[in-house]
Amino acid sequence: MTPSNKRRTAAREGAVGNAAAWQVQSLLLGYPDARLLEQARLVRAVTDTLPDRVADPLRRFLGHLDRTPATDLAADYVATFDHRKRNCLFLTYYAHGDTRNRGAALLRLKQTYAAAGLRLTDEELPDHLCVVLEFAATGDPEAGQRLLTEHRAGLELLRLALRDARSAWADVLDSVSATLPPLAGDEREAVAKLAAQGPPEEQVGLAPFAPPPKGEFGAMPAPTGGRS
Repeated sequence: MTPSNKRRTAAREGAVGNAAAWQVQSLLLGYPDARLLEQARLVRAVTDTLPDRVADPLRRFLGHLDRTPATDLAADYVATFDHRKRNCLFLTYYAHGDTRNRGAALLRLKQTYAAAGLRLTDEELPDHLCVVLEFAATGDPEAGQRLLTEHRAGLELLRLALRDARSAWADVLDSVSATLPPLAGDEREAVAKLAAQGPPEEQVGLAPFAPPPKGEFGAMPAPTGGRS
């Protein structure tokens, strides 16, 4: 086996090995409804099979889930993700803002999902982090890992924003980051640029793709599989 083939094989095996983590992360970043709370025991069992660097942040978040009343969890989720632009869960927003380029990026995501035989429901936008994680877990792990890596700067900016806000969901983003390759120099620069400047602000060309109008970005329901 050539060195390049060995690298591809290692990358494929690494992506498949992260599938369980991405599924757990997708669930925990969804709206904390009764279904999620009912699945907490199963989620904890899966978490215990993961490497410590990925599992430990999830265990901290699950502890928070256990200690916090359901109504408080729901209110905190809405306050964290629906009303704060820095905590946006729609990944293409970080690179493109509300510009025409974002529409093209969303279309490419849909095409990637379709190529793997997956279709989104009408309630799901393709760049929502829960949807991308679920695709990586259950659709095509290699393609999913590439998507997460392509959006690494936005993911890191979201992680840092949640950490600054002392949000419990920062632990879940720590776990996501732990499944990805270490940040390269250019990625660190991209994070710093996004933090300093924010995304573009052009407002054209997004009518078919814009988030729902409720709140700042719309209240996204937790994905239910993304398959038709």
